[in-house]
Amino acid sequence: MLKNVLKTTAISAIALSFAGEALAVEWNVSLWGKRRAFTENTEKLAELVKAKTNGEFTLNISYGGLSKNKENLDGISIGAFEMAQFCAGYHRDKNPTITVMELPFLGMGDLRQEVDVSMALYQHPAVKADLARWNAVLLMPSAMPQYNLAGVGPAPKTLEDLKGRRVRATGGIGQAMKILGATPTSMTATEVYNALESGVIDAVSFAPHAHVAFRVTDIAEWWTTNLNPGTLNCPVVANKDALAALKPEHREALLGSIDEAMDYYIENYNATAQANLDAKISERNMTKVTFGEDELAAARAAIADPAKDAWIQSMNDSGVPGQELYDFVKAELAK
Repeated sequence: MLKNVLKTTAISAIALSFAGEALAVEWNVSLWGKRRAFTENTEKLAELVKAKTNGEFTLNISYGGLSKNKENLDGISIGAFEMAQFCAGYHRDKNPTITVMELPFLGMGDLRQEVDVSMALYQHPAVKADLARWNAVLLMPSAMPQYNLAGVGPAPKTLEDLKGRRVRATGGIGQAMKILGATPTSMTATEVYNALESGVIDAVSFAPHAHVAFRVTDIAEWWTTNLNPGTLNCPVVANKDALAALKPEHREALLGSIDEAMDYYIENYNATAQANLDAKISERNMTKVTFGEDELAAARAAIADPAKDAWIQSMNDSGVPGQELYDFVKAELAK
């Protein structure tokens, strides 16, 4: 009799154990590089989700172990992982609608405005349909301030001095560089250090955190303080099927934590990124290049409208409502 009781108790314990394991859900999340200001939205989201679900739902964040950064959308589309971050400018053809946010001299303000405009754009029907081709649902942006250049060789004194220089620049910033006479070269952040060190490129266009995180400031001899040609749009997405399969309380924990994760992201970025860059610039005694306002105004006038018109025409030709998306973003900026 005692044996039967013990046997029943053991079986019940094992069953409860398996039931507990069945309740646990783990999502794999594909990022790249290393943990930095740019990834703190995802890191904070993981922290919040784990806390709200008492560890029943966790986000397992991988820095480069799941996919190459240019292939994260591909991985999402086939369900290789459940969540990923990518940058629109890395592959414009895969996500044309959100490249509107990467137009040069768009007039974007601080990080809060960029987050608000991005989140509004992500709800546009054309944008949703665009990302649905990859079985992806847009969750949140990884907002970055205006880019600037850091480079090697003689420091430019005027915009004219950028002519002929090979600059790592993607998206609309690449267009701006081309109009200024530089040669834009598209490459991912993880490729930049070796390219700059070996002389493949002369300068790098990055947001403040990336110049430090990807060691550009270990090599660069000068830095532009006020070029501000634009920025990249780098969303975090979820696999549509995985999101739909979540228990309602897990889905609420995830989606209901996005605003808090973004608030933390903005606060952290503003507090650390520029300060870290300034410290590196000072430590290495890099030359600070500040262009004249009249010169910059002329450059904006020469670059912004032609780039916008070309983007709209390209989108319209491919069946994307370019004018509508551009007008939508400008209206959101006006708010």
